[in-house]
Amino acid sequence: MSVHRIASRYAKSLMDLGVEQKTLETIKGNMDSFNKATENRDLYLMFKSPIVNTSKKTAIVEELFGKHFDKTTMGFINIILKKGREAYLPEIGKEFIAQYKQLKEVSAVKLTTAVPLKEDAVEKIKAELLKSSETGKNVEFTTEVDPDIIGGFVIQFKDKLYDASIAHKLELLKKEFSGNTFKSKIINN
Repeated sequence: MSVHRIASRYAKSLMDLGVEQKTLETIKGNMDSFNKATENRDLYLMFKSPIVNTSKKTAIVEELFGKHFDKTTMGFINIILKKGREAYLPEIGKEFIAQYKQLKEVSAVKLTTAVPLKEDAVEKIKAELLKSSETGKNVEFTTEVDPDIIGGFVIQFKDKLYDASIAHKLELLKKEFSGNTFKSKIINN
Protein backbone atom coordinates (compact mmCIF):
# COMPACT_ATOMS: atom_id res chain seq x y z
CA MET A 1 0.00 0.00 0.00
CA SER A 2 1.32 3.48 -0.86
CA VAL A 3 2.41 5.96 1.79
CA HIS A 4 -0.23 8.44 0.64
CA ARG A 5 -2.99 5.87 0.98
CA ILE A 6 -1.91 4.85 4.47
CA ALA A 7 -1.55 8.48 5.58
CA SER A 8 -4.94 9.32 4.06
CA ARG A 9 -6.72 6.52 5.92
CA TYR A 10 -5.21 7.35 9.30
CA ALA A 11 -5.82 11.08 8.80
CA LYS A 12 -9.46 10.38 7.93
CA SER A 13 -9.80 8.31 11.11
CA LEU A 14 -8.45 11.17 13.20
CA MET A 15 -10.69 13.62 11.34
CA ASP A 16 -13.78 11.48 11.98
CA LEU A 17 -12.83 11.11 15.64
CA GLY A 18 -12.44 14.90 15.98
CA VAL A 19 -15.82 15.54 14.37
CA GLU A 20 -17.50 12.90 16.55
CA GLN A 21 -15.97 14.24 19.77
CA LYS A 22 -16.38 17.90 18.71
CA THR A 23 -12.64 18.48 19.20
CA LEU A 24 -11.72 18.98 15.55
CA GLU A 25 -10.34 22.50 16.02
CA THR A 26 -8.18 21.40 18.95
CA ILE A 27 -6.85 18.44 16.99
CA LYS A 28 -6.17 20.72 14.00
CA GLY A 29 -4.11 23.01 16.24
CA ASN A 30 -2.22 20.01 17.60
CA MET A 31 -1.51 18.71 14.09
CA ASP A 32 -0.31 22.16 12.98
CA SER A 33 2.16 22.09 15.87
CA PHE A 34 3.14 18.51 15.07
CA ASN A 35 3.77 19.37 11.41
CA LYS A 36 5.88 22.35 12.42
CA ALA A 37 7.88 20.14 14.80
CA THR A 38 8.51 17.48 12.12
CA GLU A 39 10.12 20.13 9.94
CA ASN A 40 13.05 19.55 12.28
CA ARG A 41 15.18 17.05 10.39
CA ASP A 42 16.27 15.13 13.49
CA LEU A 43 12.70 14.56 14.68
CA TYR A 44 11.58 13.61 11.17
CA LEU A 45 14.43 11.09 10.84
CA MET A 46 13.70 9.69 14.31
CA PHE A 47 10.18 8.76 13.20
CA LYS A 48 11.56 7.17 10.03
CA SER A 49 14.41 5.30 11.73
CA PRO A 50 14.08 1.53 12.15
CA ILE A 51 17.03 1.63 14.58
CA VAL A 52 15.27 3.72 17.26
CA ASN A 53 12.89 1.38 19.06
CA THR A 54 9.23 2.12 19.64
CA SER A 55 9.52 2.63 23.40
CA LYS A 56 12.19 5.29 22.85
CA LYS A 57 10.02 7.00 20.20
CA THR A 58 7.03 6.89 22.56
CA ALA A 59 9.07 8.50 25.35
CA ILE A 60 10.28 11.25 22.99
CA VAL A 61 6.75 11.95 21.74
CA GLU A 62 5.43 12.05 25.30
CA GLU A 63 8.19 14.47 26.36
CA LEU A 64 7.71 16.77 23.36
CA PHE A 65 3.93 16.78 22.98
CA GLY A 66 2.36 15.13 26.06
CA LYS A 67 1.77 18.33 28.05
CA HIS A 68 0.67 20.37 25.03
CA PHE A 69 -1.66 18.10 23.04
CA ASP A 70 -5.12 16.98 24.07
CA LYS A 71 -5.71 13.35 25.07
CA THR A 72 -7.42 12.46 21.76
CA THR A 73 -4.43 13.52 19.67
CA MET A 74 -1.95 11.87 22.04
CA GLY A 75 -4.04 8.68 22.11
CA PHE A 76 -4.08 8.62 18.33
CA ILE A 77 -0.30 9.13 18.08
CA ASN A 78 0.25 6.40 20.68
CA ILE A 79 -1.91 3.96 18.69
CA ILE A 80 0.17 4.72 15.58
CA LEU A 81 3.33 4.07 17.59
CA LYS A 82 2.01 0.79 19.03
CA LYS A 83 1.03 -0.43 15.55
CA GLY A 84 4.58 0.25 14.31
CA ARG A 85 3.35 2.86 11.80
CA GLU A 86 5.32 5.78 13.27
CA ALA A 87 7.28 6.20 10.03
CA TYR A 88 4.05 7.52 8.51
CA LEU A 89 3.33 10.11 11.22
CA PRO A 90 4.79 13.11 9.32
CA GLU A 91 2.70 12.23 6.25
CA ILE A 92 -0.40 11.60 8.39
CA GLY A 93 0.00 15.08 9.90
CA LYS A 94 0.20 16.74 6.48
CA GLU A 95 -2.70 14.70 5.12
CA PHE A 96 -4.84 15.58 8.15
CA ILE A 97 -4.38 19.29 7.42
CA ALA A 98 -5.21 18.74 3.74
CA GLN A 99 -8.41 16.89 4.65
CA TYR A 100 -9.30 19.55 7.23
CA LYS A 101 -8.99 22.27 4.58
CA GLN A 102 -11.15 20.26 2.22
CA LEU A 103 -13.80 19.74 4.92
CA LYS A 104 -13.85 23.44 5.85
CA GLU A 105 -13.65 24.53 2.17
CA VAL A 106 -10.42 26.43 2.70
CA SER A 107 -8.42 27.39 -0.38
CA ALA A 108 -4.75 28.08 0.15
CA VAL A 109 -3.79 31.09 -1.99
CA LYS A 110 -0.27 32.41 -2.47
CA LEU A 111 0.19 35.95 -3.77
CA THR A 112 3.64 36.92 -5.02
CA THR A 113 4.49 40.55 -5.77
CA ALA A 114 7.65 42.44 -6.62
CA VAL A 115 7.20 44.83 -3.68
CA PRO A 116 5.18 44.50 -0.47
CA LEU A 117 1.52 45.45 -0.92
CA LYS A 118 -0.48 47.60 1.44
CA GLU A 119 -3.04 45.75 3.53
CA ASP A 120 -6.01 47.32 1.72
CA ALA A 121 -4.72 46.08 -1.66
CA VAL A 122 -4.31 42.57 -0.26
CA GLU A 123 -7.84 42.70 1.17
CA LYS A 124 -9.26 43.76 -2.23
CA ILE A 125 -7.54 40.82 -3.94
CA LYS A 126 -8.79 38.48 -1.21
CA ALA A 127 -12.35 39.80 -1.62
CA GLU A 128 -12.23 39.23 -5.39
CA LEU A 129 -11.00 35.69 -4.89
CA LEU A 130 -13.79 34.95 -2.41
CA LYS A 131 -16.35 36.20 -4.97
CA SER A 132 -15.05 33.83 -7.62
CA SER A 133 -16.28 30.28 -7.95
CA GLU A 134 -12.67 29.06 -8.14
CA THR A 135 -11.90 29.28 -4.42
CA GLY A 136 -13.62 27.76 -1.41
CA LYS A 137 -15.75 29.63 1.11
CA ASN A 138 -12.61 30.53 3.05
CA VAL A 139 -9.22 31.68 1.83
CA GLU A 140 -5.93 31.00 3.61
CA PHE A 141 -3.84 33.80 2.18
CA THR A 142 -0.04 34.00 2.15
CA THR A 143 2.02 36.73 0.53
CA GLU A 144 5.57 36.64 -0.73
CA VAL A 145 7.86 39.30 -2.18
CA ASP A 146 10.01 38.32 -5.17
CA PRO A 147 11.80 41.22 -6.91
CA ASP A 148 12.60 38.91 -9.86
CA ILE A 149 9.04 39.26 -11.18
CA ILE A 150 9.84 42.99 -11.75
CA GLY A 151 6.23 44.12 -11.30
CA GLY A 152 2.65 42.89 -11.31
CA PHE A 153 1.71 39.78 -9.36
CA VAL A 154 1.38 36.00 -9.43
CA ILE A 155 -1.51 34.17 -7.76
CA GLN A 156 -1.36 30.41 -7.08
CA PHE A 157 -4.15 28.25 -5.69
CA LYS A 158 -5.18 24.64 -6.13
CA ASP A 159 -3.59 23.65 -9.42
CA LYS A 160 -4.02 27.09 -10.97
CA LEU A 161 -1.48 29.82 -11.68
CA TYR A 162 -2.40 33.34 -12.75
CA ASP A 163 0.80 35.10 -13.79
CA ALA A 164 0.33 38.82 -14.38
CA SER A 165 3.96 39.67 -13.72
CA ILE A 166 6.06 41.88 -15.95
CA ALA A 167 8.76 39.20 -16.07
CA HIS A 168 6.22 36.75 -17.53
CA LYS A 169 4.99 39.28 -20.10
CA LEU A 170 8.57 40.03 -21.15
CA GLU A 171 9.21 36.30 -21.56
CA LEU A 172 6.13 35.98 -23.79
CA LEU A 173 7.34 38.90 -25.93
CA LYS A 174 10.78 37.34 -26.19
CA LYS A 175 9.27 34.07 -27.41
CA GLU A 176 7.07 35.91 -29.90
CA PHE A 177 9.98 37.84 -31.40
CA SER A 178 12.46 34.95 -31.38
CA GLY A 179 10.40 33.04 -33.97
CA ASN A 180 10.00 35.98 -36.33
CA THR A 181 12.61 37.08 -38.77
CA PHE A 182 12.30 40.77 -39.29
CA LYS A 183 12.72 41.98 -42.87
CA SER A 184 13.52 45.57 -43.39
CA LYS A 185 10.95 47.52 -45.41
CA ILE A 186 13.36 50.40 -46.01
CA ILE A 187 13.83 51.02 -49.69
CA ASN A 188 17.18 52.26 -50.90
CA ASN A 189 16.93 55.01 -53.57
